[in-house]
Amino acid sequence: QVQLVESGGGSVQSGGSLRLSCATSGLGASTMGWFRQAPGKEREGVAAWRRDGNIDIAPSVNGRFTVSQDSAKSTLYLVMNSLKPEDTAMYYCAADISYVHLSRLLKQGDYNYWGQGTQVTVSS
Repeated sequence: QVQLVESGGGSVQSGGSLRLSCATSGLGASTMGWFRQAPGKEREGVAAWRRDGNIDIAPSVNGRFTVSQDSAKSTLYLVMNSLKPEDTAMYYCAADISYVHLSRLLKQGDYNYWGQGTQVTVSS
């Protein structure tokens, strides 16, 4: 059974940091990503990782967020620094066994497995 379990969300003040984790089981993912959805907005891609070393970071978080993967733990991380109120959202982990095309790493439609999400709230 495939499981993706996110953790690490919480409430922080503007300028603070958080590290999200996505632990996977039952899946040898070749591509994993982080997506977020704020109230009243569409889900958007934040960062993605491929087993061949390619990554992609959304321009809105580039320079502040870092994505990495620990293969031994089958866990994807998202380190978020210099958080802003506009980063407030539910953050979701996604994965797929295939290599998602590099041009589509931040497109949710190419991922077949999703976690339940973890809430991140940034106050000003």
